[in-house]
Amino acid sequence: MRIVHDPGLLDPSAPSVLVPTMGALHAGHDGLIELARGLAVGVGGRVIVSIFVNPAQFNEPTDFDAYPRTLDADAARCESLGVEDVFAPSVETMYPEDVDVQTPPLPAIATQPGLEDRYRPGHFPGVCRVCKRLFELTRCERAVFGEKDWQQLQTVDAMVKGLSMPVEIIGCETVREADGLAMSSRNVHLDGAARERAMSLSAALVEAGRHTDPLEAERAGRAVLEGAGVGVEYLAVRDSVTLQPPAKGRDARVLVAARVGATRLIDNAPWPGFTL
Repeated sequence: MRIVHDPGLLDPSAPSVLVPTMGALHAGHDGLIELARGLAVGVGGRVIVSIFVNPAQFNEPTDFDAYPRTLDADAARCESLGVEDVFAPSVETMYPEDVDVQTPPLPAIATQPGLEDRYRPGHFPGVCRVCKRLFELTRCERAVFGEKDWQQLQTVDAMVKGLSMPVEIIGCETVREADGLAMSSRNVHLDGAARERAMSLSAALVEAGRHTDPLEAERAGRAVLEGAGVGVEYLAVRDSVTLQPPAKGRDARVLVAARVGATRLIDNAPWPGFTL
């Protein structure tokens, strides 16, 4: 296993599967890497895990500054999971002064649903910019993203298709703690009491899944969150692909974002009928 800072040192001779991350890897990332490993083995390829804390996708400078940087521990975790290359570029490599790394045109799913795009303005332009750059530098054939960031997953997939990039975007099911809380690097900021309140997000998804009417599902899910005393940003039932209001006969998901103290958490699940 190598830690590579220069993309020119990545081997282009074998197919690669990229797992884009910002580091601070945890068991949730293990699932992404294991899925990528299976895909790579099937085509005689290799896995690249990128670790880059992307300044372009943070709305709050303090959030960017506080994001944990744990490259040595992350590399050791990757090595234990059979990763061939950890790509850890600098900001100068990703966004060199002499190269105009433009933000690609944003797909509608990144600007219209009123979910993450509403509460994190500037986030998806940063995500699309860095992902396009990573795909180009690593020359990957596939890239694996977690389903926990559902709007991000759909946004990157729509961007790739819109630009006709030769990359297949693959989603990996959300990995959860034993009590149902979705694994996240932000969970380290939750103390005991906050951790209990954070469990209301997955509980709200379960409650919403008990209702077959979207408005009733949203009301029921919000009631769980409000009862736990968390700051609700949204809980919405949407079409799985477009994230517009659900239509009969199409797959739907319920998506939630809430603040537990100063920590912002997101989650989502298929709707209706989600259970833990």
